[in-house]
Amino acid sequence: MTPVSTDHAVLIAGGGPTGLMLAGELALAGVDAAIIERRANQDLVGWRALGFHARTVEVLDQRGIVDRFIEQAAFVGQTTGFGGAIRLDLSDFPSRHAYGLGISQQHIERILAAWVEELGVPTLREREVAGLAQDEKGVTVELADGASLRADFLVGCDGGRSVVRKAAGIDFPGWDATGSGLIAAAEFDEEPEWGMRRDEHGVAGFSRPDPDGPIRAQAAEDHVGHGEPTLEDLRKAIIRFYGTDFGLRSAAWVTRFSDTTRQAAAYRAGRVLLAGDAAHIHSPMGGQGLGVGVQDAVNLGWKLAQVVNGISPDTLLDTYHAERHPVAARVLHNTMAQIALSRVNDRTDALRDIVADLAAMEQPRKHLAGMISGLDVHYDFGGDDATALHPLVGRRMPDLDLITTATGPTRVYTLLHTARPLLLNFGTPGARAADLAPWAARVQPIDAAYDGVWDLPVLGEVPAPTAVLVRPDGHVAWVGGNEGLAEALTTWFGPAR
Repeated sequence: MTPVSTDHAVLIAGGGPTGLMLAGELALAGVDAAIIERRANQDLVGWRALGFHARTVEVLDQRGIVDRFIEQAAFVGQTTGFGGAIRLDLSDFPSRHAYGLGISQQHIERILAAWVEELGVPTLREREVAGLAQDEKGVTVELADGASLRADFLVGCDGGRSVVRKAAGIDFPGWDATGSGLIAAAEFDEEPEWGMRRDEHGVAGFSRPDPDGPIRAQAAEDHVGHGEPTLEDLRKAIIRFYGTDFGLRSAAWVTRFSDTTRQAAAYRAGRVLLAGDAAHIHSPMGGQGLGVGVQDAVNLGWKLAQVVNGISPDTLLDTYHAERHPVAARVLHNTMAQIALSRVNDRTDALRDIVADLAAMEQPRKHLAGMISGLDVHYDFGGDDATALHPLVGRRMPDLDLITTATGPTRVYTLLHTARPLLLNFGTPGARAADLAPWAARVQPIDAAYDGVWDLPVLGEVPAPTAVLVRPDGHVAWVGGNEGLAEALTTWFGPAR
């Protein structure tokens, strides 16, 4: 067997979307990272996730790779769903990307893997984590083939059954499944009934994600299924909904999903961290899972890079759990609500009618659409004093069209392509609220002009700031007009040197 290097600063267990995004973030910061992936290539069995929402599209724009995904997308949609039947329009949201992208996980992974390869991150294929041991200096990762690797940090992006999470002793509390369903790439003798149906157990329906590909068949089971599903399981579930199997003759694959809902009690245990499905699992209802994992990676990547590079103390990593755990907890909460609304009985039908009426009103619609799309995510940086902060603090920075003194017209997200923090000054050119010399190599100071409205999703118009400090993940850490720039720079980008 080919010898494996044992000298990486960060090892990432799992080469799915979360692991790939994290690898890219670390590479942009100059960190020696490697991915451990059990698959021989990037091929997947099944479609898995079928796209992502607006905030994830923005995150990819922040790194300059969004066009790669738009070019491969099957569709662009300005509405999203809640509970299956309730549609939420977000076309009026103040975002350059007020839509979701319909693109299968197979394509998503291939695009991210190509980006990561361009950045020079190695993927150690056909390797699988079997265990780990950590000490104050690093982590020893034991592989299933008997080899071992050594790293400063290990990040588990290895899915809901995460070996890393279990080996690190991190609890995974939550709720067991109340229902399950089947998805298959199937062939039929007859044309099936297109669209979706619902019953007291869930939904069923047929679609064709790829115009020239097989039919995507989905059907809820009338019991919680376990083990590997069969073609006969799929046939029974389809017949229950439609009274016929439409001449189901074969399936390239059949997979089972459920509404099992769990979240890691901690996203960090010493030098081991979790992201994506390793940290949280839930029903696929609403299509939020992949995007939340990608955003986990973008929140963690720059923080982990600063610790590895000696810029920040490792206490910065504690903010990863503090910020991302509540976000995923809300996703778990809303997916459980959506599952309840998607089932059919007289009482649930009445509840769904009322929720649909509310969702047709402007503020409830914006609240739900902001939550599902991720455009309303707000990190609490202020504690007890949060009410005194500018509304931008902790929220994603709008992608404004700027005029800069150095480069002329540009966009905020273009300035974030290299994943370096920004200090945008909208006041007198050259004016600074603190001496930036100690952080000159870490933060990009930019004099800029913007004369438009500052409009945030859900919140609406907010006062124009004189300056903003933007983290690499696109969230605002400080707003001019308040004191404390030096403190904010120290908190997020290391002490003065």
